Amino acid sequence: MNPQSLLPGVIRIAAETAAFIRQEREAFTYDNVQVKGLNDLVSYVDKESEKKIVLSLEQLFPGSGFIVEENTRSEKKEFNWIVDPLDGTTNFIHHIPCYAVSIALEHKGEILLGVVHEVSRDESFYAVAGQGAFLNGKPIHVSERRLLSDSLIATGFPVQNFERLGSFTSALHHFMKHTHGVRRIGAAAADLCFLACGRFEGFFEYNLKPWDVAAGALIVKEAGGTVSDFSGGANWLFGKEISCTNGHINDEFNQVIRKYFSSE
Repeated sequence: MNPQSLLPGVIRIAAETAAFIRQEREAFTYDNVQVKGLNDLVSYVDKESEKKIVLSLEQLFPGSGFIVEENTRSEKKEFNWIVDPLDGTTNFIHHIPCYAVSIALEHKGEILLGVVHEVSRDESFYAVAGQGAFLNGKPIHVSERRLLSDSLIATGFPVQNFERLGSFTSALHHFMKHTHGVRRIGAAAADLCFLACGRFEGFFEYNLKPWDVAAGALIVKEAGGTVSDFSGGANWLFGKEISCTNGHINDEFNQVIRKYFSSE
């Protein structure tokens, strides 16, 4: 199986799904919203998008498995598609950019291929392991900023699990005082891609799911960045925590993360 041969099809599937989401956004109302849990919203757009993606990926790569957010298909195999049909649902519901389609291919814990299509700006980010990262067909790279004090940091605020809120707010306080600022976009897949193309220098968040980070993390790596869990290890895909940098600020950034989260 050659991931590079699958890439054009995945890019097309993500773009078609983004077009569907953009179309549905025009007439979408809050009456279409369902609540899955505390601050966990979903709509028919999420579910229909996922169904479309799963069906298309089955045709593209027969026999593959699926790890998906809305549970329209749950069947793990040797090769698995990790799919978030609409990352940033709350933004979508409230008419706020940005939100994205995220599709990754996983094999034995490694991500082979990742595509993130940010719907609001119509930006297609993608990467195959070992082949570099791209935005709308052009190569992208992380920024060259080498100091934390010159960096812009991204994160996601806790919305359900507040057990680590003290550590999070302490780290946030540090970054607010010692960087160019902190941004909370509301879609982790987009945060990662924005880091990959040099808009951010660092990103951290906890309580994320595999479909939030799988594709974006590969794109960060292929753009020259670093990806780890909060302890600096490799358990970021299923470990519900992730820290990413442009590489240059990696040591300085992760010293802060470890300082505040290691005391838990």
